[in-house]
Amino acid sequence: MTLTRRDILKLGASAAAAAVGTVGATARNARAQASALVTLNTRPIPSSGERLPVVGIGTNRYRTGSETEIAPLRETLKTFAAAGGKLIDTAPLYGSSEAVLGQLIAELGIRPQLFLATKVYTSGRDSGIEEMNDSFKRLRTDKIDLVQVHNLSDTATQLATMRDGKRSGRYRYVGVTTSRDAQYDDMEAVLTRETLDFVQVDYSIDNRTAAERILPLALERGAAVLINLPFGRARLFSAVRGKRLPPWVVEFDCKSWAQFFLKYVIGHPAVTVAIPGTRRAAHVTDNLGAARGRLPDQATRKKMEQFFEAL
Repeated sequence: MTLTRRDILKLGASAAAAAVGTVGATARNARAQASALVTLNTRPIPSSGERLPVVGIGTNRYRTGSETEIAPLRETLKTFAAAGGKLIDTAPLYGSSEAVLGQLIAELGIRPQLFLATKVYTSGRDSGIEEMNDSFKRLRTDKIDLVQVHNLSDTATQLATMRDGKRSGRYRYVGVTTSRDAQYDDMEAVLTRETLDFVQVDYSIDNRTAAERILPLALERGAAVLINLPFGRARLFSAVRGKRLPPWVVEFDCKSWAQFFLKYVIGHPAVTVAIPGTRRAAHVTDNLGAARGRLPDQATRKKMEQFFEAL
């Protein structure tokens, strides 16, 4: 069952009523349970200690222009911000996504509460500077929280420019990204050679190579980790279509298959934020449910892997 915002409010009201009529440990437990269901779990950025909710939004499919298509995206962002969501990841390579985000964030007046991340995908210093400047214009902001070298494109050159921007206050954090294991050798080399605030990598319950190589190194090197493609490459929901959640998911407060897949990912100690592509407000509510309550421990995550592989 998906936990909606109405359900959350009802749970908070029920917990408050219980607190009035109950004393001692029972009342404290009721308040703690209600708080766990409402509050989003957070993880720190190692380089600063700043904390981020463990589920954000990816915007690769915000490539649109008509009001009919933009309206549901507006509601998605409104719902995300109202629920306490922060990190939104985008890129110039995602068509008009930066411009759509800039328009909607300005309309909703939610820029101060968001953590905006974008990328640079080009070669050469001048071209990189031009692309970064264009991102500021499209996103309608004078500061970007995180800028990343997209798919390790001309990494050394772009990182140098990004660090200049960080020193001048235009960027708060810098990092690099990949979304395919063919680049893991290069990602390992960059992680070993450079001091990075963030790395972004693909990881899901059916795509676990990053856990063998990239995630342990990021943890060792003190880099925050964003996870793209946490729902895999279309296989996950197909594999569970028509199937019921196993009863033991109550042990980690899981109420949907989306939460099952996301809680698996953010249960890894190296992961800071998972960024599933999200275009619908209902999906925001469901996905953020994975950021609430308990997360699976190592033994439970292994059990989840075995369960999924047996489907």
